[in-house]
Amino acid sequence: MSVIGQGRAVLGIELGSTRIKACLIDPDRPTDVLAVGSHEWENEFHDRVWTYPLDAVWSGVQAAYAQLIIDARTRHGVVPESFAAIGVSAMMHGYLALDADGALLTPFRTWRNTSTGVAAEELTALFGVNIPLRWSIAHFHQAVLDAEVHVADVAHLTTLAGYVHAMLTGRRVLGVGDASGMFPIDTATGDYDARLVGLFDRLDADALAGRSVTDLLPAVLPAGADAGTLTAAGAVLLDPTGTLRPGIPLCPPEGDAGTGMVATNAVAPRTGNVSAGTSIFAMVVLEKPLTRVHHELDLVTTPSGDLVAMVHCNNGASELAAWAGMFARFADAAGAALSTDEVFDLLFREALAGDADAGGLLAYNHLAGEPIVGLDQGRPLFVRTPDSRFTLANVMRAQLYGVFGTLALGMRVLDGEGVRLDRMFAHGGMFRTAGVAQRFLAGALDAPVAVGDTASEGGAWGIAVLAAFAAAPGRRALPDYLDDVVFRDAQTITVDADPVDVAGFTSYLERYRAGLAVEAAAVTAL
Repeated sequence: MSVIGQGRAVLGIELGSTRIKACLIDPDRPTDVLAVGSHEWENEFHDRVWTYPLDAVWSGVQAAYAQLIIDARTRHGVVPESFAAIGVSAMMHGYLALDADGALLTPFRTWRNTSTGVAAEELTALFGVNIPLRWSIAHFHQAVLDAEVHVADVAHLTTLAGYVHAMLTGRRVLGVGDASGMFPIDTATGDYDARLVGLFDRLDADALAGRSVTDLLPAVLPAGADAGTLTAAGAVLLDPTGTLRPGIPLCPPEGDAGTGMVATNAVAPRTGNVSAGTSIFAMVVLEKPLTRVHHELDLVTTPSGDLVAMVHCNNGASELAAWAGMFARFADAAGAALSTDEVFDLLFREALAGDADAGGLLAYNHLAGEPIVGLDQGRPLFVRTPDSRFTLANVMRAQLYGVFGTLALGMRVLDGEGVRLDRMFAHGGMFRTAGVAQRFLAGALDAPVAVGDTASEGGAWGIAVLAAFAAAPGRRALPDYLDDVVFRDAQTITVDADPVDVAGFTSYLERYRAGLAVEAAAVTAL
C-alpha cells in the first residue's frame, strides 16, 4: 500500500498573498511531492484597508485541499483519509483581533497596510528595537492610539496562520518564527521578551485593563513541539466531504518567512534566503546581534528560535506580472496566444539581452506603501530619460531589477554591519525560468544565489517539512534534520555574481535611489 493509503503522508498548507497551496510529501523522502492543490485569491482594498474576508480563507483552503485530493487520486489511485501530520503556514504580521468567543472584531488587516506609522515609531523608540509598520503589536497599539471602539473587546490577537491553526485544533499557539513578527522574541528564552512586555503593559495599561499583552498573544512554540491535533470540527473545515479523520497531530503554525527558510535550507547562521511573491523579503541568520537599530531591518527568528535579520519589502513581483499580462494580451490580440509560463519565459530571456544597467530605464514596483524607502502609499512608475535605450530587453531588465531594488537597499545596510553569507537561496515563481531572475539577484546582492528543486512549491512544501520534522522519531536540531534527511539528495543550481551585472545593478541602484524623489512626488500629486 502507498504512503498515502497508509496515512503516512504529511500535509502542508500555506495561505500566500495570491495563492493558497496544499502540498503532500513522503516523510521518508521529503523532496518527493506526492500531490498538490491550489486556489488563487487576491486581497481587497476596502475602506482603505488591505484585507481578505475570512469566508474567503475557508473557501480557498477547502478548494486547495480538494484539488490536492483529486491530484492524489489521479496520480496514486487513493484518497487519503488521514495523514501522519499537518502544518499550516500563512503571511506573517498583520492584525487579527478576536473577542472572547473567537469572533472577528474588525476586518483582517494584512501586512500590506501602512497606517501604523505613529505606533511603530513610538514602540521603536520605547523598545530600542525596530518595530515595523506591519507588525501585529504596531497595529494593536495604533488601534489604542486611535481610540478604536473594538479595543475594549479584544481577547486574542493572532496571525492568519495562528487563526487557521486555532480553528483546526482549538489551540491558540504560534511557531516562534511567526510569533517574532507579532512581538519581539528573547532568543535566550524562546518567548516574548519579558522586559519589553513590561514596557508595553505600562504604555497601554488602560487599554489592557489589568491584563498583560501576553494574555492576548498566542503561546510561543519552537519547531517540533506538540501543537495539538485536528478536531472533528477542524476536519470538516478542511474537508467538508467528511472523509478526513480527526486526531491528526499538527506542528506549530508558522509564517511564510519561516517556511521560506526551511524550503531553502537556510536556518543555520551565515545562511540566507530570498522569497519573491506579492512581497519580497530576504532572511539572513545572524551569528551575533546587530550593533544598532536600523529601520530597514526586522529582527525575527528561524522556526527553531535563532536570530534573523529580515529585509521585508511590501512590493514584490505583482507589477512585473501586470506587465507580463499586458504582453500576453498583445500576443493574444495578434493571434499568437501564449500561456502565462510561455510569456514569462520569453520576456525573462529577452531581459538577458539588455544592457547591464538596464539602459538608463527605471521601474518602481510600488503598488502599496513601502516603509523602507519612506513611502506610505504606492505609485508604480516606469521612468526614463530622453537619451535612455528604450528596448524590450531593457524594459524587462528594468522591471526585474525593480523587483530587487528596495530589497537591495536593505541588504546594503546588512553589509555595512559586517554580516557575511556562506550561501543565499532563492525561491518563488519568478525563479522558475532558469538562470534569469537568479542571475540578476546574484548581481544585485553581489553574492552567489542558489535555486533548488522545490522552488516552485515554496512555503507549502516548507510547512510540510516542518510537520514531518515534528512527527519524526528521535530528536535532533532542525538544521541537522534538514541537512541529513530533507536535503541529503536535493539538487541545487548556484549562480555566482557576474562582475558586469554587479556593476550594472550598482549603477541602476544609484539612479533608483535618486529617483525615489519622483516616487514621493507621485504620491503627493496623484
